[in-house]
Amino acid sequence: MTSPSGTTEVIGILGGMGPAATADFYAKLVSMTPGRSDQDHLTTVIWSDPTIPDRTEALLGNGPDPTPWLLNGSRVLREAGATVIAIPCNTAHAFVPRIADHVGLPIIHMIGEVARHLTTVRPAVRTAGLLATTGTVRAGLYQEWLDRYGIRLVLPDEDDQHREVMAAIRAVKAGTVGAAVTASLARAARRLTDRGAEAIIAGCTEIPLGLPADAIDVPLIDPAAILAGALVHRARAVCGA
Repeated sequence: MTSPSGTTEVIGILGGMGPAATADFYAKLVSMTPGRSDQDHLTTVIWSDPTIPDRTEALLGNGPDPTPWLLNGSRVLREAGATVIAIPCNTAHAFVPRIADHVGLPIIHMIGEVARHLTTVRPAVRTAGLLATTGTVRAGLYQEWLDRYGIRLVLPDEDDQHREVMAAIRAVKAGTVGAAVTASLARAARRLTDRGAEAIIAGCTEIPLGLPADAIDVPLIDPAAILAGALVHRARAVCGA
């Protein structure tokens, strides 16, 4: 997407967390970009590094810090010409404060974009449920952002988090997507709606791959789609479209 003056936004996708979620995010970015030809789409650089250590394990103190890998990937993207960075991994956002000042490029904060999006949903969402990795939950990423907008957050209990949510996320990462995964996530979501959730945040980029929006009775908020939309909006603003 280039303006007549030649101004171009180059999207840098810091991915590999996991690879299927990265591919899904790029597909969403393409589908949300208005255009009738190849040339109408966004210039994009993808760094998909599946060797980045597990973010949840790091946050729980059971694995290495992924910060050096995230920094390296960001530098690769910058050197490849990226002008902005998107990270289609919720849990990785716990490490954004460690890299933001060293990257030299703006990072579009997916969780912040979700919080702002929730304020625009009608009917208004006063309570949201979160399905996410244990690392995202423990880091309080969504709790912090939703608090800023006065939105209450409800979380799965420990048993649901372990047996339903994390088991489903691991299954998707292993390439197993089917009725059993959908049923697990739908059960966990239903228990959150029973506690007042008016929308469910798919707070791990693997979750939309296993939980279709029509599998639950309230809106399913897809952070990857919201991030893609924010990038398209930014690029059109930069290019004067």
